[in-house]
Amino acid sequence: MKFSRQTTLRSQATVTGVGVHSGLPVSLTIGPASIDAGFIFVRAGSDREMQATAKSVISTEFATVLGDRDGPLVSTAEHVLAALRGMGIDNATIEIDGPEVPIMDGSAAPFVAAIDQAGILTQSAPRRFIQVLRRVQVSLGDAFGELRPHASGFRAEVEIDFANPVIGQQHFTLDLTPENFRRDICRARTFGCVNDVARLWSAGFALGASLENSVVFDEERLLNTEGLRYADECARHKVLDVVGDLALAGLPLLGAYRSVRGGHKLNHAVLTALMTDRGAWRVVESEPAQRPRSRTEARSGMIGGMVAPAYGPDVS
Repeated sequence: MKFSRQTTLRSQATVTGVGVHSGLPVSLTIGPASIDAGFIFVRAGSDREMQATAKSVISTEFATVLGDRDGPLVSTAEHVLAALRGMGIDNATIEIDGPEVPIMDGSAAPFVAAIDQAGILTQSAPRRFIQVLRRVQVSLGDAFGELRPHASGFRAEVEIDFANPVIGQQHFTLDLTPENFRRDICRARTFGCVNDVARLWSAGFALGASLENSVVFDEERLLNTEGLRYADECARHKVLDVVGDLALAGLPLLGAYRSVRGGHKLNHAVLTALMTDRGAWRVVESEPAQRPRSRTEARSGMIGGMVAPAYGPDVS
């Protein structure tokens, strides 16, 4: 891996926008966090805070919603989480003054810009990973997802197949690095069909959705006059959602994720299946960059620059 030590943000950066479902203004500030903190959501003006993990997911119906016994804390968490994980951040606070992460332009690009503004600080502790040891699979209707071992890093392989002829079938594969995330994924916007938007509006959802923050199709054409940012922008946005949803593992994943006709519900189901199977994963640490490997270590214990774990699966 490129970074052998954990990272956080050097300072704070703030973005403002509207919630995609409420349509109300919201402000979000990302900032530093301590070693091993992970991603911590904080509700401004209250004492509520929450570590972003798979166990904190309470809904995946229209977005990824985090909460606890006191109710939802934040919804539409996936894009800011994708930006943090995609850009190689391990620990961060995410303070928000409303119930939703602002939708911004429908992509993760504004959050990447905020990370650039805040800067990245390398911390003293080695980076930890969740290494996938054996295949875990989930089927939900005609949707299928799996996590499997992968030689190095994290790979996402996404296939979509929409009845809408303008979207149709698309696929995209990403080997996750900050460079690849910035270039290939972060600008891909959320998308939908005009009939779906009308249905959501009538149910009281997507009140903040517009052509300024969503890619919208009817049965014959794209409605956004500026066009697509990528020819396969829909598939790329699904990969963006995968990176954000799987950031809820609590640590970066070493493995490959494949989904067919998937979404937030499938992503969460596969991650939950992995974390529940205690023999399917383990925690490994990156090797300290300054310590040369001995011959004994080279013949045993090391996994592509990673140290075999001295402890079992303990990530909540």
